[in-house]
Amino acid sequence: MKKGNISIFVPHSGCPRQCSFCNQHTISGATHQPTPDDVVSAVETAMRHKDYEYEIAFFGGSFTAIDREYMVSLLAAALPYVREGRVQGIRISTRPDCIDDDVLTVLKEYGVTSIELGAQSMDDAVLVANRRGHTSQQVIDASRLIKSYGFSLGLQMMTGLYTDTNEGAISTAKKIIDLQPDTVRIYPTVVLKGTHLAQLVEDEIYKPQTVDDAADLCTKLLPMFDSAGIKVIRLGLHSSQDIQKNMVGGAYHEAFGEIVKSRFMLNKILALPPGDYEVMVNSRSLSQLKGQQKRNVYFWMENGYNIKVTVNDSIDVGEIKIIER
Repeated sequence: MKKGNISIFVPHSGCPRQCSFCNQHTISGATHQPTPDDVVSAVETAMRHKDYEYEIAFFGGSFTAIDREYMVSLLAAALPYVREGRVQGIRISTRPDCIDDDVLTVLKEYGVTSIELGAQSMDDAVLVANRRGHTSQQVIDASRLIKSYGFSLGLQMMTGLYTDTNEGAISTAKKIIDLQPDTVRIYPTVVLKGTHLAQLVEDEIYKPQTVDDAADLCTKLLPMFDSAGIKVIRLGLHSSQDIQKNMVGGAYHEAFGEIVKSRFMLNKILALPPGDYEVMVNSRSLSQLKGQQKRNVYFWMENGYNIKVTVNDSIDVGEIKIIER
């Protein structure tokens, strides 16, 4: 069975502030607050696909900071599907400073299984510069509390934020690894119209990361999480025409995750001296190895690498095995 999310976006609802990068209406594509009936409709529509195991996911705002009665009404609409075993659980995303014993008790009662925190950075100066309104210690405290209640913990980090550096992002990754989340999402900063970052770009105060810069950094971050046994479940924002229409800069690409994974494979080859090699790859990762429009193939040919590519499905997806010929 394939796994999927039934995503229900609650744009800006509950957020106590607007962070430097945030325009949730553009990111989510949602223009109104969902109702309990919207939850039921979304789930029933998704359940028509019988070959999927689903999780209901409330994304887009600070779910635990919204009006409590409204929050409970959305969860109550989702709960029967969990109790009946028709979905695997409920995932919510929220802020680190909107987690306490009281709200975790409610979430547990209503079938929530996974909680994702928008950490974004573990550098307090970067958090202040980007108007996050919470501290790195609050990320630590909330993460520990979530795990103590038995929830699956997800943490989200960003790269390329205003005043951040590659070294800072690597430090953030190390501190996130210390918290041992079950999953991580990595979002390179995309500058959207109507945000503080857009104004900083216009004033030539802030220069956003490019796709290439972000991809190079993420090839360093991925093996860090992989070595720690932490699954990176998302690289980059989802494909969206609204984002493309409203972005003014930053590291956005519809296939950003594929670019990173492709570059990661290429770097493994380039770590070896030019020569003759056989590279074995899972059939599901063959396109990543070759790169978009076969860019990796042309690159290694131009740099003295004679590569024979062999498809071998015993190789893990996303991995390659290199043998000198």
